[in-house]
Amino acid sequence: MTRWAWAEIDLDAIAGNLSFVREVVAPAGVWAVVKANGYGHGAADVARAALDAGADGLCVALTSEGVGLREAGVEAPILVLSQQPPTDAGDIVAHRLTPTVYTREGVDALAAAALASGRSVGVHVKVDTGMQRVGAAPADVVGLVEHVHAHPGALHVEGCFTHLACADEPASPANAEQLDRFEGVLVGLAERGLRPPLVHAANSAGALAIPAGRRSFVRLGIAMYGISPGTGVDHLAAGLRPVMALRARVSHVKAVAAGSHVSYGWRHRFERGTVVATVPIGYADGVPRRLGTLPDRPGADVLIGGVRRPIVGVVTMDQLLVDVGPVGDVAVGDDVVLIGRQGTEQIRAEEWADRLGTIGYEIVCGISARVPRIPIGADPHGRRSAS
Repeated sequence: MTRWAWAEIDLDAIAGNLSFVREVVAPAGVWAVVKANGYGHGAADVARAALDAGADGLCVALTSEGVGLREAGVEAPILVLSQQPPTDAGDIVAHRLTPTVYTREGVDALAAAALASGRSVGVHVKVDTGMQRVGAAPADVVGLVEHVHAHPGALHVEGCFTHLACADEPASPANAEQLDRFEGVLVGLAERGLRPPLVHAANSAGALAIPAGRRSFVRLGIAMYGISPGTGVDHLAAGLRPVMALRARVSHVKAVAAGSHVSYGWRHRFERGTVVATVPIGYADGVPRRLGTLPDRPGADVLIGGVRRPIVGVVTMDQLLVDVGPVGDVAVGDDVVLIGRQGTEQIRAEEWADRLGTIGYEIVCGISARVPRIPIGADPHGRRSAS
């Protein structure tokens, strides 16, 4: 590793979080969601850790994500969560991915690719019960499933699912309304002898808070990474352990005089003489530019020497600045924790999210590819993957 900035990925925490949720949702199974490069944590490493911990399958958003896992040697079932462009059908079939469908055109493209390969492909039918994003309308599902069955030997229905728009607000009436619509679809299918083997509706929040949504399995995303799915389920997520630690080293230290300004726009003025430490990580790495310059919210900190130290001024593309105080007890090469634990102090992704008015998902997904991911924790054979 040549950079003095990196992200540590605790694979033991992945396993622990998945095991925690498995106990909560049993007898439902768990499929691990590793889209968006494992929510910024590294899809292949996370996938292996999740499967070793008992996940029954994996979920991705894009054909390319599934292909990448196959090329990394992952053999478990991989569900692509939305219908892909017709031109992807050949790759989906060739790499044994499980496709989602919600239009006849999508079914026909997959059927042609399956016939050309001589394979029978299991599909999952997505039902739009109110998210209004993707999926077949409830009234169209029976006809769509019958259309899948019109391609015998090429396609078969393996699953049927929906997505809850308000699962992170367990008391919202939207959850019961969506599940009622979904149940109506399933009843309609069963009446025609079209019962799908697998049924799923719950994401991380639904898995923790809505037992009626667990069904055959839950799709475990953000909670597997140790981040609460939302304030409405914080109390249910207390047993989760953060997986990512974002770390760096101090690259430069200098004394500054009282009255000096710092960084672009001179948005921060030092009221007293102090020492400033430069940390070589910035917004090109996923540290939001405005993290240290929101006067109406509590200051953003890093940890150096187990002590919280404030970020000052605008975060720049490759570096940020930290006020380490007039004592100057910080040196070049000292360990800096932006997200994670150092000593008795901890900074969580949710802390950044609260400050920026967003969610933990966006924080970890936003850590850019130029930040090296260093997996730590025991591999399946009990060896340490890093230290």
